[in-house]
Amino acid sequence: MQRRAAAIYVAFFVVLGAASYSVIATASAPTIGFENPDHRLSEDDQFSVDGQQYTVTSISAEVSGGGGHGGGPSLTRSGQVSWTNDSARYTQTWEHNSTVTYQGDSYRVMVESSDDPASFELVEELNRSAILQEDPAVEDELVTVNGTEYVVRESDGDRTLTPASEYFPAPSSTQYSEGDQLQYQGNATAVSDVTSSGATLSWTAPRTNTVDVGNEANVTLSGQQYFAYFPDNSTLVLESDYSVYQEQTNAIDTYHEHTNGLWGVSIVSFVTAILLLGMAYMPSRY
Repeated sequence: MQRRAAAIYVAFFVVLGAASYSVIATASAPTIGFENPDHRLSEDDQFSVDGQQYTVTSISAEVSGGGGHGGGPSLTRSGQVSWTNDSARYTQTWEHNSTVTYQGDSYRVMVESSDDPASFELVEELNRSAILQEDPAVEDELVTVNGTEYVVRESDGDRTLTPASEYFPAPSSTQYSEGDQLQYQGNATAVSDVTSSGATLSWTAPRTNTVDVGNEANVTLSGQQYFAYFPDNSTLVLESDYSVYQEQTNAIDTYHEHTNGLWGVSIVSFVTAILLLGMAYMPSRY
């Protein structure tokens, strides 16, 4: 009678464990998917957000880990999006008494001597070595006598010294004030500020900007926040409604919770059946 009752209970737990396992085996795990996202993009694709044109400049997938310390390799997907600001503001400061290149020539920046300067001069820097080399009547190098530089001129074997200040032409200079316009590096440039330390120039020109996009991370474009997701190694999905992703992750979490529970039922059922079976066939002492 004892063994008959045990057999009934064993059969019950076996059926219960098998039923739980069959549910696990036949159930399909939910996955992340976006049927109609705001943007589904590949590398080099262009898209528009609030009138601004964007380009997917890169999509990459890198495998890391798996170095033999118990951790398996992990796949990291990411991308980069770029756009061009056609009217970006650039600035550059010409420091007082520094040398700058302007329209192909070298100039020294000289800010006016004042407590509150409002202008500066570009003073031409003469290439004295080149001027000497171009004049066959003089030597290529200056000589200094009693602290004064001279140009050495030879004529019929006679050497004469001409003060350098008399030989070289006076350098040209141009004055600019705050608000003046000049052409610099192909751009219409304004003198936006002059201080005792230098002059600040400003202009507008195109500038390319980039933003890195991580998998399952937020990215803001033109003030619009998107959730970024890479379903494979060559596709970027941008979704403005984060709840779409949240609902799917909740479903995945619920699936795993249920699966873990069913595994627990199966394991406990089979273990219980084995214990009952073993106890039923233990030899009696009486």
